[in-house]
Amino acid sequence: MENEKQLTVLARVRAAAGKEEELYTLLTGMVQPTRTEEGCISYDLHRGQEDPSLFCFYENWRSRKDLDDHFATPYLQAFLGKAGELLAEPPDITFWNKI
Repeated sequence: MENEKQLTVLARVRAAAGKEEELYTLLTGMVQPTRTEEGCISYDLHRGQEDPSLFCFYENWRSRKDLDDHFATPYLQAFLGKAGELLAEPPDITFWNKI
């Protein structure tokens, strides 16, 4: 079943000017609780070397359902609630299957 396949997510966000450190704090605060979620295989946050306003999550989930459950967590909902004031553009989120 497609929903039960392992899923990789690349989620890229760019901080609005002057909001880089506030976004950094919010994003880094989500790493540890997310790693303890059932179904989370890996959840790694990266920051751009040449552009420190750019952040990317590289995530691996056991299934799409586990990812959907992640989107319902209070800390991700808090991020989504603040995203409008912290981000320069909408998040770029893509979904991948390992070959």
